[in-house]
Amino acid sequence: MTDLINEIKKQINDTVTQALEKIGADSQTEIEIEVPKEKAHGDFSVNTAMKLTKTLGRNPREIAAQITEAMNFADTYIEKAEIAGPGFINFYLKKEWLADGLRLAHDLGKDFGRTNIGGGKKVMVEFVSANPTGPMHMGNARGGALGDSLASVLDWTGYDVTREFYINDAGAQIEKFGKSLEARYMQLIGGEDSFEFPEDGYKGGDIKQHAQNYLDKFGSELAGRPSAERRQALINYALPINIENLKRDLGRYRINYDVWFYESSIHKNGEVAETIKLLEDAGLTYEKDGAVWIKTTEFGDEKDEVLIRANGIPTYFAVDIAYHRNKFEKRGFDRVINIWGADHHGHVARMKGAMEALGIDSSKLEIIIMQLVRLMKNGDVARMSKRTGEMITLSDLIDEIGVDAARFFFNLRQAGSHLEFDMDLAVAQNSDNPVFYVQYAHARIASILRALGAENITLAPADSIDLSLLKEEAELDLMTKIISLPQEIAQCAISMEPSKLTRYVLDLAALFHSFYNSCRVKCGDAALMQARLLLVETTKQVIENVLGLLKIDAPDEM
Repeated sequence: MTDLINEIKKQINDTVTQALEKIGADSQTEIEIEVPKEKAHGDFSVNTAMKLTKTLGRNPREIAAQITEAMNFADTYIEKAEIAGPGFINFYLKKEWLADGLRLAHDLGKDFGRTNIGGGKKVMVEFVSANPTGPMHMGNARGGALGDSLASVLDWTGYDVTREFYINDAGAQIEKFGKSLEARYMQLIGGEDSFEFPEDGYKGGDIKQHAQNYLDKFGSELAGRPSAERRQALINYALPINIENLKRDLGRYRINYDVWFYESSIHKNGEVAETIKLLEDAGLTYEKDGAVWIKTTEFGDEKDEVLIRANGIPTYFAVDIAYHRNKFEKRGFDRVINIWGADHHGHVARMKGAMEALGIDSSKLEIIIMQLVRLMKNGDVARMSKRTGEMITLSDLIDEIGVDAARFFFNLRQAGSHLEFDMDLAVAQNSDNPVFYVQYAHARIASILRALGAENITLAPADSIDLSLLKEEAELDLMTKIISLPQEIAQCAISMEPSKLTRYVLDLAALFHSFYNSCRVKCGDAALMQARLLLVETTKQVIENVLGLLKIDAPDEM
């Protein structure tokens, strides 16, 4: 057993189901088990009686009374059940559930929180996938933290997880990249007026730097070659450098992908053409104005989309369909989770529709739409890098506030909510800074353990410690929070919202600080001291587990 709360919920479910069978009610009724908002209303609650009102034609309180009377609590953690309000049944647990739960958490240690709800299913999380034509900007930092943390959560809940970065190394963006490099290269040789810069070209300083570096290394011999050849040579030089820079910056951000998937690979192996042919064979395409269109209006889209331009080049959408077909049909993923920016919202329905058109269950494709981030510094919006005078890059952000603060702050809110990122708060060394607050709780526990160790006070074997001595409200609240970790992580996986973890660990830190202020670990009662020592050691481990999931350091000193 790795999740005591799940076991207790099963006991409640079985107890209610058996009681329903005894009273002749529908035992197939779904039993929803909730945690009451107020402690006085018990540890868990069900509304089963109210659900059966129409079926049984009786007052829900009468039904609840019948169910309660028919219950058998033998071999369970349930102490009693009471009827409340219009017909809720509130369950109160025996006190030993907390002691057993804490002992389980302590014994599992670094693995406490792991469950197997995923059952080994193959799931891919594709996130960031930034355009490789320039440096990674700050906007990718949120998607990186969310995607990487979600992948960790899925791993902890028993999924076979693959982290993937999709490299757009083909298509219109790369063509524009080549034209921009060519223009800067030719301008370096003949002056700015000698070669027109494309109106929609990339104007960043990195393009100029690539051109200058190429010129310094290989000279001006490209100037005499045909334009197409010149562009390709510059792309072949600059693109691998950009991709390595992406890998470097993401590595600094503690993100390590299992797969770097190159768009060019599905052009070369024919999968793009193969996918378009499948859509044509399914009668979902037509020609108009020299282009090939797909009937995305049949999937709920506002208008049909172009698959192949009039010049014969497949669109980004066509390639994206082939890429997603590759994920499901070629590589056999059971679930695919994409984290997209808010500007991709309109792409969701058409992509899911395209999967259905290919005979792929679109429910297996799950899209998380991530809203924008507004960086604040000194009370103002921060848009430009002080170092370069251009956009703030991921590297700039890490230099400014550190990886821990960036990853924690980007996981403070749900992906679908706008985020205002206070850079001054992120570096503050006080309890107003949430990541500092959590890390300080961990460091404080480490300090307690060092001080006790200096006096040769160490933890006895866990099975010899009497945890029933932990009776103070601050102790019980801390124990309850610790025990709920597997449920919290499971809920993160189900909702695909790792922000639940930052809220959990903030609450845990607050409960520890309350415990610290009201209960002395070193006390005159040796047995109580051992019980509290096990409690604080387990708290420290749980904080480490959560911060580890988020890839945030858990320092022993601050």
